[in-house]
Amino acid sequence: MAVSEAGSAGWTDRLPGSAPTVSVVVATALVVADMVGVGVFTSLGFQVKAIPSGFSILLLWAFGGVVALCGVFSYGELGAMFPRSSGEYNFLSRAFHPAFGFLAGWVSATVGFAAPVALAAMAFGEYASAVAPFVPPLPLALGLVWLVSLVQLCGVSHSARFQLVSTILKVVLIIAFLVAGFLLPARQPVSFMPRPADLGYVASAPFAISLVFVMYSFSGWNAATYITGEISAPQRSLPRSLLTGTLIVLVLYVALNAVFLIAAPIDKLAGQLQVASIAGSYIFGEFGGRIVAAMICVGLVSSISAMMWIGPRVTMTMGEDVSALALFAQRSRRGAPVYAILFQLAVATVLLFTRSFEAVLDFIQFALLFCSFFTVLGLIRLRITRPDLPRPYRAFGYPVTPLVFLLVTAFMMYYLVTERPVESGLGTLIMMSGLGIYAIFRWRPARGAAPSLPGSD
Repeated sequence: MAVSEAGSAGWTDRLPGSAPTVSVVVATALVVADMVGVGVFTSLGFQVKAIPSGFSILLLWAFGGVVALCGVFSYGELGAMFPRSSGEYNFLSRAFHPAFGFLAGWVSATVGFAAPVALAAMAFGEYASAVAPFVPPLPLALGLVWLVSLVQLCGVSHSARFQLVSTILKVVLIIAFLVAGFLLPARQPVSFMPRPADLGYVASAPFAISLVFVMYSFSGWNAATYITGEISAPQRSLPRSLLTGTLIVLVLYVALNAVFLIAAPIDKLAGQLQVASIAGSYIFGEFGGRIVAAMICVGLVSSISAMMWIGPRVTMTMGEDVSALALFAQRSRRGAPVYAILFQLAVATVLLFTRSFEAVLDFIQFALLFCSFFTVLGLIRLRITRPDLPRPYRAFGYPVTPLVFLLVTAFMMYYLVTERPVESGLGTLIMMSGLGIYAIFRWRPARGAAPSLPGSD
């Protein structure tokens, strides 16, 4: 289907003389798809082990959503100011220096998206094996990654259609699960009203540590910033899609955890990884685990699709700016950065075959938090040093909301450094190696690339 035809169907739009652009609805679906993975279906068991309180658990997830929204407000302002694809690569180059942006782009282009793709694909294989035990997980994982990559290679309109349909299906299945859970006649005696003991839970170390893992479940709220250049009217649509997508996920996460708690006894959930399957067995009976596994499988399809869409856009944009990477900037007639997609597919495939994706994820967590931290810090810097820049959207609640995000992100980095010093150190080395690559390539913006801000050279 041509992009102009897809636009008439509401999937995408084409501006005269421009590249194909996606609608705000598709951009919102991308945010939802990238955020909702397996984290929300597996985290609760470890949280209720130390926080056996319905109110405190829901407050934990709500607070995580609020912190994510604080990040959304900052990224929304930056994305509206600098409407170009690639997320942190673009923002850090503008706010600080192109070398800083290259450092963030290096992590994203190499393993920052390929490793989560491989992990989600393997999780898909494991859950699919519960539904179809005669098929090994690895072939299922590889097949899904290659299938989704093929869709991405077909062009932006096909990517948009696939993303929207798969995300809607994911949300519909989750809502169906929620309705079944809330209509369950035999509810557990859990209260979601505050009690005196909740103050102690909220002020405890387990609450703070649990927040770290809740924030990982909320990661992906910035997904649309990686395809800003493909979004229709990004100055208006980008902040709207980030905010709407994050709010949808916030409601879904709180509701899911409420259903888990009212469906299954806390002592059955405590310390367990497959909390969704346990809750599903109480809601749907003997086949509840398989029903939940199928629901998660469908959800992972849209998550992998989102990451296979947004990850190559970082490599593509770097190719537009760095002559040595120009190959990755080449697009097909339908707008797909073919070589960038194939590169991410190759890295994800290698990670799947070597089963090294979990180790890579451990290594890059600190680097990803580091880049997000300095991106929001860059917003504050630009407010001070460049108040004259046009800001089509201004961060809601500034400066409180950026500071809240910075404080929580700093705590998460501190936790990783103290609890996983080796992994954090290796992640820092991976990130810093980007500076070496930058020194070799040097920054030579290609014709048409966005200029640096004065003083950033």
